[in-house]
Amino acid sequence: MNETELERILEDRIAGLGFEFVELERAGSRARPVLRVRIDRPDSAPGHGVTLDDCASVSRALESVLDHEQSIAERYILEVSSPGIERPLVRPRDYERFAGQEIAVRSRVPLEGMGKRIEGKLLGLTGEGPDSFIKLTLEDGRTVDIPHADVVRAHLVFRWDEGR
Repeated sequence: MNETELERILEDRIAGLGFEFVELERAGSRARPVLRVRIDRPDSAPGHGVTLDDCASVSRALESVLDHEQSIAERYILEVSSPGIERPLVRPRDYERFAGQEIAVRSRVPLEGMGKRIEGKLLGLTGEGPDSFIKLTLEDGRTVDIPHADVVRAHLVFRWDEGR
């Protein structure tokens, strides 16, 4: 089973439990793979996100699926967690859901003379597929379009001094 198929199976199972699949990260070795699954609540808000009990119940539900999956080594490690306060933005729907929030984007190539990392207020995602762009307003008021195909990672930004 390839990565996309596994993610689809996990996403369906997690959605059936009332949670949102955020991402799957693989680590470890072939003999002892580590599967890191991040989940969220579809209606999460600061202070009202995923709990430890939520992670435990999702973990138990996923183990029954993963134990029967032959493409995963018998001795895998499953880690289920919340996406954290600097939640990664992975799917197109994430860019719509979190429009208006501060985000950081890391690109494969320098962005408009500003380096490979840029922060700004997310306006949303325009276009579709390989022709989509992340639209940001920078601190100086300029608006930039970042090709989504060039994005290595994007996540929400939490300002500790403003979060108190």
